[in-house]
Amino acid sequence: MRRPKRPLFLARAPYRRRRLRDAARLLPVLGAFLLLLPLLWAPESRMSLTSGDVIYFFLVWLALIGLAAAFAPGLRSGEGVDEEED
Repeated sequence: MRRPKRPLFLARAPYRRRRLRDAARLLPVLGAFLLLLPLLWAPESRMSLTSGDVIYFFLVWLALIGLAAAFAPGLRSGEGVDEEED
């Protein structure tokens, strides 16, 4: 009788929660990069916002809200559990 395969180092649930927390920590950095990205492609002579820029900002803003909402349930589920640090 064969035993089911177990992960070598960490249980799957704590590992996934840690990676989800890591992704949530990187979300503000990603947001700052995406919001500052139009400054890189704008010519130096143009210092005003166009309608396309405003639409881009709102789409990035909505995407960041959506990602944060997607991360929230997974972050909440492991909050009260003390995990052993290896």
